[in-house]
Parts: sequence; structure tokens; C-alpha cells
Amino acid sequence: MKNFKPGIFILLMSILLISCKLTSKKDNLQSKPKIVNPIIEGYFADPCIVKEGDTFFIYATIDPWGGDELAVFSTKDFLKFERHHLNWPTKKACTSPGSNDSMVWAPSVKKAANGKYYMYVSVGSEIWVGVSDAPLGPWKNAKEDSSPLIASKDYPAVHNIDADCFIDEDGQAYLYWGSGFNWKNGVCMATKLNSDMISFHEEPKAVTPKDYFEAPYMIKRFGKYYLMYSSGKAIDATYRVGYAVGNSPLGPFETASNSPILETSADSTTYGPGHHSVFNENGQDYILYHRIFPQKEKYVLRQICIDSLNFDANHNIKKIKPTGISSF
Repeated sequence: MKNFKPGIFILLMSILLISCKLTSKKDNLQSKPKIVNPIIEGYFADPCIVKEGDTFFIYATIDPWGGDELAVFSTKDFLKFERHHLNWPTKKACTSPGSNDSMVWAPSVKKAANGKYYMYVSVGSEIWVGVSDAPLGPWKNAKEDSSPLIASKDYPAVHNIDADCFIDEDGQAYLYWGSGFNWKNGVCMATKLNSDMISFHEEPKAVTPKDYFEAPYMIKRFGKYYLMYSSGKAIDATYRVGYAVGNSPLGPFETASNSPILETSADSTTYGPGHHSVFNENGQDYILYHRIFPQKEKYVLRQICIDSLNFDANHNIKKIKPTGISSF
């Protein structure tokens, strides 16, 4: 022990301890199961998501082109999913004199400041609103007369589908919706909602970004309002996700220089991605969307996917490389 040097011994032990911690951290990351796309078996589209307690609820359109009801799944880890059936909306319950034959599409579910859940959903090319005390219901039409919130005749220049409800940090709710006809001239309508969540505080107005077609989705980050949306055709490789930025929920919005941020991949594994929603878990944003599973038939089948959503130093949304994610 004559040549024993405590300082060197302590240094070596510190290096060994750090090495063990790094190895353990790497092993933990590697041991996390991968969430691969598509995350749910079967063909579904237009997903939205809410979380209640430790459970996520995903609502989606049933392909091809909608069903008599929505598809609803619950999951705690995005690895195992349980399917549920809601009592509302249904095609039968959501049909008015002005409805066309379009089925149940494109839900947007949000928990309002009053603690209740509200669903804005497209049926018959009209927008209906439901209310519930819990994600799985029972649901009912939030309007006493059981009429649509936005009828087809209300804004005849707008295809009145694809509603999104955004609730700001102060609890104020806003509604966005709108598409075009024959794959062109998409219009994005927007308005502030009253506290009842079923009436407009002011007359809705068009806030359409230049390359918008449909499927608006609003998020707020860094004090800015990011109006995300889909453009292109929902039936082919041109479908994609872009975004525009504004200083208020009602715009004006300027399309970002790096938009679109999610589009068909070079190898077409991800084909025609779009109609998405965004959620945050443990400080990380995620984008939930559908991609097309190409068919030779006169319709498309779509699959639900998930990827990380990130921002650069200038608060632009980064381009998304579809890879799936590690489990939470």
C-alpha cells in the first residue's frame, strides 16, 4: 500500500460510476418497446385524442369513407388497444333535411372549461356537436333541438366538414372547420365559441392560409398560434400536413417557409399522410395522423400513425421523418 494514491483511486471510481450510469441509461432506452406505424390494426382515419387519468382515447373515422358510427380506442401505452362503441354520433341520429349521404367522419373531442367533453363531428356534410361527462359517454346532441351546429346551407361556399375545437390557455374555445369541393378551393372558417360551446360569439370568418385544403388543427406554442392543416388530395400521394402561424387564434395566418412538414416519403412507405391531431405527453409533442394504404378500388383505406413533433431554435415546426416512437 506504499504507492497507494487516494486521489487516483477516487478518480477511477468516479469514471467507473459514470460509465455504469451511462450504460444503464442506454440499456433502459434500448429496452423500451418501439411503437411502430400503423399503431392500430385495421383501417381508420382522421384521428383525434384526449387523455383522462392514465388512459388515452382515440376517436377516428372508419374506412372506407366512414361508417354508421365512429371507431374509438382506449390505450395506456400505445401498444395495446381496446375498441369501444359510442351511443352517439350515428348516421341515423345525425341526419337533417339538408344532410347528404356522407357517413360519420372526422371527430374533434375536447374537454371544456366546464369539465364536460364536447365532440364536433362531420355527418352528412354538416357539423354536429355532442356533449358527455366522460370520454366514452353516454353522449347526446348538445343542442336541445337535435339539429346540426353547422348545416350545409349555412355556408354554401364551404364544404362544412372537418371541425376542430381549440381551447386556449384562458379556457376560451374556438372552432375551425372547412374544406373545398372537387379537391379544390378549400376554405378554413373560424370563430370564437360562447361558454355553452354550441353558439358563436361572433360571425365566423374565413382565415384560409394560401395552401390550405381541409382538416384544420390549432396548437399554441411559444406564445404563437400554429394553424396546422392538410392540403393536396386525400386520395393520393399529394396529401400532406402544413402549417401557418399567427399572433391570435383568429389570425391573420402566414404560411411557414418550411411548410409542409409531413408528406409522402421517398420510398412511399408513408403515403398521403394527413388529417392529424397533436398532443403533449411528458413535455414532448406528438402528431397523430393517418396515412393511405393504396387500393386498386375506387376508394382508399387509411391507417393510424404516430410520430414526434419538434421545433427548431426559431420555433418552426421541424420536418417530420415518419419512424414511429419509443414507448412513453
